[in-house]
Amino acid sequence: MSQFTNFDTSIAGLKVIERKPIGDHRGFLARIFCADQLNGAGWQKPIAQINQTVTKKRGTVRGMHFQNTPYTEMKLVSCLQGEIWDVAVDLRKNSPTFLKWHAEKLSAENCRALLIPEGFAHGFQTLSDDCELIYLHSAPYVREAEAGIRPNDSYLEISWPLDFFEISTRDAEHPFLNDQFIGIEL
Repeated sequence: MSQFTNFDTSIAGLKVIERKPIGDHRGFLARIFCADQLNGAGWQKPIAQINQTVTKKRGTVRGMHFQNTPYTEMKLVSCLQGEIWDVAVDLRKNSPTFLKWHAEKLSAENCRALLIPEGFAHGFQTLSDDCELIYLHSAPYVREAEAGIRPNDSYLEISWPLDFFEISTRDAEHPFLNDQFIGIEL
């Protein structure tokens, strides 16, 4: 029996993964990752890195981050505490959904994760105080390949649920998209 249910989104390859916790009066156990079971959802690489973020303040935005070729990465993003609005933007060159975005509410309660393929930008906004996330990455972070786009870029028209209360200087200084941006070649 699979510990996960996966759901397609309107963007090819981008999946919502729902964990199936097993619990009783003491609490629960929920599997975060299983290569055999997530293979069918598209995760077909080893985990190269696991990161944790803690964000203290409701309304904080982190993102939109990605790694350039040849260091593109898949991510599996789960919220372990609190609630977030998690957003992925398709940056794949020649994709029929190029520059389209999809958002999911992830929380400790709904046991959902977003499986983000290579060639996507990723970011989130906290919908509660004290949010904790865990990210599984298919490739290690490479500083020289790091890139980002502005979360409030008018090209994207992302519908953020809250006003931006907090954003890092680095994220606020990511470039805006323009007609010269052709996407990420995979």
